[in-house]
Formats: sequence, structure tokens, C-alpha cells
Amino acid sequence: MSILDRVSGPEVLKGLSREELRQLAEDLRAEIIATVSRTGGHLASSLGVIELTIALHRVLNSPTDKIVWDVGHQAYAHKLLTGRRDRFPTLRQLDGLSGFPKRAESPHDCFDVGHSSTSISAALGMAAARDRRGGDEKIVAVIGDGSMTAGLAYEGLNQAGHLKKNLVVILNDNEMSISPNVGALSSFLSRKMTSDFFVRLKKEGKQLLGAMPGIGKDLLQLASRAEHSLKGFFTPGMLFEAFGFDYFGPIDGHDLDKLLETLNNVVRLEGPVLVHVVTRKGQGYAPAEQKPSTYHGVGPFDPETGEVIAGKGGAASYTGVFGRTLCEMAEQDERLVAITAAMAEGTGLRAFAERYPDRFFDVGIAEQHAVTFAGGLAAFGLKPVVAIYSTFLQRAYD
Repeated sequence: MSILDRVSGPEVLKGLSREELRQLAEDLRAEIIATVSRTGGHLASSLGVIELTIALHRVLNSPTDKIVWDVGHQAYAHKLLTGRRDRFPTLRQLDGLSGFPKRAESPHDCFDVGHSSTSISAALGMAAARDRRGGDEKIVAVIGDGSMTAGLAYEGLNQAGHLKKNLVVILNDNEMSISPNVGALSSFLSRKMTSDFFVRLKKEGKQLLGAMPGIGKDLLQLASRAEHSLKGFFTPGMLFEAFGFDYFGPIDGHDLDKLLETLNNVVRLEGPVLVHVVTRKGQGYAPAEQKPSTYHGVGPFDPETGEVIAGKGGAASYTGVFGRTLCEMAEQDERLVAITAAMAEGTGLRAFAERYPDRFFDVGIAEQHAVTFAGGLAAFGLKPVVAIYSTFLQRAYD
């Protein structure tokens, strides 16, 4: 019997040893790869957060405590750990499990998701409602670095820093696009700075310095600058601290011991906290590690070789025709430029980007900016073509 066979719900994780938790991670990877190879789905992202998912469910008490997954395509391990393993073979099938968290599917799914960058705002709303009714639930938002390219994420950070609610935001940095891991000392400092001793020492030290007659205020300012200088030198979190968050990281997102130590500490802290976790898309499955974009959203594939199973031949796809036609038009008109919101592959613009890199703009997950940016380009005589999925264009109507 595998460790996963014993997991009927997340409460079981609290009785497992560290070695059993590590074996559970391997069981989850095998189960996800086997299933997605048949059904298709979001593989690379799900494989990258397995240790993080285990650590969250070990530390928290779901469904009382809440985990808000941004976008939600990385929540396959979450589904397997929350009593849905028997239905997992029906993933993304008619009348089967949804590919995303869904409130109607499980009490462990606290918020319906699918769009990017909504998790911080949703989690903050839950925290505000919790405090209004006198609850004590722990609330955690898990957001990827890609989702941090959208303005909505920063609107949520800004309000969270202002309201000072007890809230944990986990930044899942799987592209190293925000900052590099600056070494073992940074990881050590981040884990130790979350400990009860350090937090109490910092609080009582500030009280002591502030109480010194005459020079207390100056000493307090000096100590604060020293703390920020030390953390700023070793960690990339000054942006988040400017929003009013306590920042801890970067933490190796595949090291269960470090994750458990850090999460056990931060869930007890007062106010908004951001934990920066560095992961690797496709972790544990070589084809997905080597080509994470191919296995971001993938159809059926051979799990042994990783080779995607080709569909039956047929008419050319709409996106393929669109991409080729746009390249032909661009050859005739040098004023034509193309814009995408982090979806070059899905919108058929990859060939255009490779052929005309100086006329192609990927603005990240920022549909409102994409459309308004195009307006500015058009106002100065260019011919912008904005390619956005219809469901994501809802954000840009105004």
C-alpha cells in the first residue's frame, strides 16, 4: 500500500513522518502524471507545487482554514489530498472532476477560480469577513509569479497592507522572474526571522529602545534602518514590505523541512505576511522540467517518453491560420504590430514573435493595459492587433 492509499483527507498528513511525507510527494507525482497522460491537463504547474501543497495541508486544518489557489490549474495535488482520489481519473471529463478548484465540488475548495491574479483580493475579503464575525480561521493565498504581472494582484497587496488583517500570501516563483535566490544565508535568515523567539525579540527590543529617554526615538530609527538594510541586502522582499507585508524568503519550495518550519511559524504571526517560495515547473518529471511550456496545458501523452500523442489530422486550426495571415500582412505593412497578454502560443502569435520580435509585445497578464497600450500605438499611426482569449477580454471592456 502506498502512502497516498492511506490519505482519505488532509487530516491524515498530521500523523505522517517526514519520510512518509516525502514518499507521499512521489506518490502524488506518479498519480498526477499517470492521470494527465490520459486526460490531458495542466501538468507542469501541478508537479511544481506538490511539496508546498503537502506542507500547507500538514500545517493548516482544511476546510476550516482556507487555501485560495490563484488560477487553480496547480491544484491537482490539493484535490488528491482532499478526498477526491477516487474521482481523479475523471479529471476534466464530462461530469468528472473540474480542472480547477470548485466550491460545489468540495468544501476544501473555498473559492471558484480560473482567472489569474484574483487570489490575494479574494483571500483578503475572507480575512475581513472572518474578523467581522469574530472567527479565527487561517487564510492563505497561493499566487504564481506570472500572476504577479497583473495590476489586480497589487491592488490586493495594497489594500491588505492597509487593513493589516492576518493573512498569508505565498508567492510561488517558478520562473525566477521576480528575483534570483541569493543563497543559503537568505534562506536561513528567512526561516529564523519567522521564529517566535525572533518575533518576540524584535517587538520587545523596539519597545525597549523607544522607552529610552532622550535618545529612544533616534535609536529606534537606526535599528529599523539596520534591519531593512540587512534584509534588503540578502532578500528581494523590499517591494512587498513597502506594501506593509512582512516578507520571508526565498525558500526552496521542494524542501519539505524548510517549508514546514517556515509555514508553522508564519501562520502564527500578526498582520499580512508574504512567503516567497522558489519552485520548478514540472519538478520530478524530466520532459516537463525540460519543456515546461509544452506541459503547461498538455493533451494526452506517453508517460514513459513524454511524447505528446498527436490527434487526428484535419483542417488547419483557427489560431494557426490567424498567425500565418498576420505574418503575411506584416510583411506588406510595416506599421502592423501584435500584442498578447502572456498567451503567445495560445493566440497563434508565436511565429509572429519570432519573425518580427521588434513588432511584438507581450505585456504579461495585463489585458486592460494591453488594450489601452494598443490605443496609444494607434494614436501614433501604428496598426496594433491585440490577440486575447474572449474570457480574459472581459477585464478590458472599459
